[in-house]
Amino acid sequence: MTTAANSLVSPDFLTLTLGLVVYFVGVILTRRIAFLRNYNIPEPVTGGFLAAAAIWAFYKLSGMEIVFEMTTRDRLLVIFFATVGVNARLSDLLVGGRALAVLCVLTVLFVFLQNGVGTLGAWLFGLPSAAGVIMGSIAFVGGHGTTIAWAPAIAAEHGFPAAVEVGTAAATLGLIVASVLGGPVAKFLIERGKLTTDATVSENEGALAKAEAAPIDKSSFMQALLLVNVAVVLGYLVHGPLLAMGVKLPLFVPCLIMGIVLSNTIPFIFPRLPWPARSPSMSLISDYSLSVFLAMSLMSMQLWTLAGVAGPLLVVVALQALLAVAFIVIVLFPLLGRDYQAAVLSAGFTGLSLGATPTAIASMTAVTKHYGPSPNAFIILPLVSAFFVDLVNVVAIQFFLAR
Repeated sequence: MTTAANSLVSPDFLTLTLGLVVYFVGVILTRRIAFLRNYNIPEPVTGGFLAAAAIWAFYKLSGMEIVFEMTTRDRLLVIFFATVGVNARLSDLLVGGRALAVLCVLTVLFVFLQNGVGTLGAWLFGLPSAAGVIMGSIAFVGGHGTTIAWAPAIAAEHGFPAAVEVGTAAATLGLIVASVLGGPVAKFLIERGKLTTDATVSENEGALAKAEAAPIDKSSFMQALLLVNVAVVLGYLVHGPLLAMGVKLPLFVPCLIMGIVLSNTIPFIFPRLPWPARSPSMSLISDYSLSVFLAMSLMSMQLWTLAGVAGPLLVVVALQALLAVAFIVIVLFPLLGRDYQAAVLSAGFTGLSLGATPTAIASMTAVTKHYGPSPNAFIILPLVSAFFVDLVNVVAIQFFLAR
């Protein structure tokens, strides 16, 4: 590690190595602690929180921050969503079209409810009305990225100079809560309703399990890796023109789309060409990318930044968590059909509403590993979070700031 002022800077490759170590710490703890297994807490979440706490202790003892370079982490996110796109079948997505539409409508309703709770919290603690949006959809549905984008302007123009600090702390707490709530929410819904995977998935489950158990050889792994890289390259090529046209989307979105395009065209044009979608090699790349991304993200949280705003913010975060769980159980799960896919999407919506898309995917992955597959859920939720949430959030933020 190199030293800068009162901080230690971890180079990118060392950050990756530490992320791998943190992941395996989570694996060991999950194997040994039944609670973590039973409530579907993802291994990188467990290890990441423990590492973040250890880094906090180091900061308190030494007064030095550990700053992580995150270039590889950001690339892993892009690779993961490219694998999601490659594994997607439009026929599956068409079957889940109703769920996608319902989730979009409910997301609009939830974003406005979340800002309402944030505004209530600001009123209770005598904060400016703009603080309600910071402690609402900016920090929770939007996450750290939206907070960084909006908070400086709110601090300068709306009489809330602590907007950046409060928003960052709220987003961090939301990420923590989302990581630990998604699995238990799905467990409650699945076991209360004695839910299982749908008939179509059950028919394919044996074949999928057999494929997962097949050995991974060098050739199949390299084919899968090549396909993912091609999807990422095409995503990069599409992303630039989109930005030039004023369409601001995260890089992972065009990579996801190009993966979908490739997997739903090339196999039909060249039916004899080996295609590694939904293969053991593709699953390995996907699991590796998501697990290490999440471990690196959580271990890098600066928990000491929460201390200065802990009191009022903890109350608001608790209210937001109660809102999310109540909304999921009472509204979202029933309207999605009360089936197994609805329960998996409920776990994902917990992450979407309080944390971030990777947290949502990790919770869904933990649930499906425990109870069985739900492939459509992994297409539906990223489409909502990528295309829809940011657009709705902008409208909601401007509506509440204008009041």
